[in-house]
Amino acid sequence: MSVAELQRLTRRSSRTRVPQHAPDNKAALAFLGPWVLGAAALTLGPVLASLYLAFTDYNLLQDASWVGLANFERMLTDTRLHQALLVTFVYVAVGVPGQLVVALGLALLLDRGLRGRSFYRSAFYLPSLLGSSVAIAVLWRLVFGGSGLVNSSLALVGVHHTTSWIGSPDTALGTIILLHIWTFGSPMVIFLAGLRQIPTELYEAAATDGAGVLHRFRAITLPLLTPIIFFNLVLAVINAFSSFTQAFIVSGGTGAPADSLLFYTLYLYQEGFGSFRMGYASALAWLLVLIIGVMTAVNFWLSKYWVHYDD
Repeated sequence: MSVAELQRLTRRSSRTRVPQHAPDNKAALAFLGPWVLGAAALTLGPVLASLYLAFTDYNLLQDASWVGLANFERMLTDTRLHQALLVTFVYVAVGVPGQLVVALGLALLLDRGLRGRSFYRSAFYLPSLLGSSVAIAVLWRLVFGGSGLVNSSLALVGVHHTTSWIGSPDTALGTIILLHIWTFGSPMVIFLAGLRQIPTELYEAAATDGAGVLHRFRAITLPLLTPIIFFNLVLAVINAFSSFTQAFIVSGGTGAPADSLLFYTLYLYQEGFGSFRMGYASALAWLLVLIIGVMTAVNFWLSKYWVHYDD
């Protein structure tokens, strides 16, 4: 076959080639449509509305009036806001590490092949489902009350403590931190999944070389588990800053005693729905978004120094 004939056949085949049509995205758009509409109406709309209200004076009964940065300037001299920030940061700084340490310790225990592991895993996870509920907060208030289970147990060993742990400004926050640590189930399950992914050959080789349990934990378990620790840390910090139900129920919605349980979200609720200062409450909400965003960014920045990913 000559070169001219070969070129003619090539041109003919190119003309008869079936054209390729653009992919049909109608089905995908049909499924995504309700979600996009819901996100725009129920999420994006309220977010933009709260951003506008943050610069206004609005009491839910009258039209909002523009006040510019007045709401944010008020934050500088708002002593109750400063107390709420202090309480919340203490809660996060103590509660988050405590919860993660307990969750990791129990995950290590379950990973050792404990008999009835499925039962214990379900039992340990149960507090995470109930910890943010109103019923558990009410129960916690009774347990740490003046005649509650804690004081009754102390009396059995000769320690007579009749004061309510919830009613004392020195111990009220500690009881809520214990409640937060008690809800360790969710990070524990994630830690357990991460532990199951670590190759057993590494532990066997380390044991052959004479490495003890603590050395294997420091040299193998902890470095390989750092991505899981980081993931749990970010989620735990966000959830801790957003805590509301426990403080609201235990303190009766006031932050008592002596504002020792005045969480940031509780103060935001009081300003918005208690004092009807919805404009100031919106500004507080955006400050909380900024705080959580900064804390998350700091965690991501610090992660490059201690989180190790497999290449």
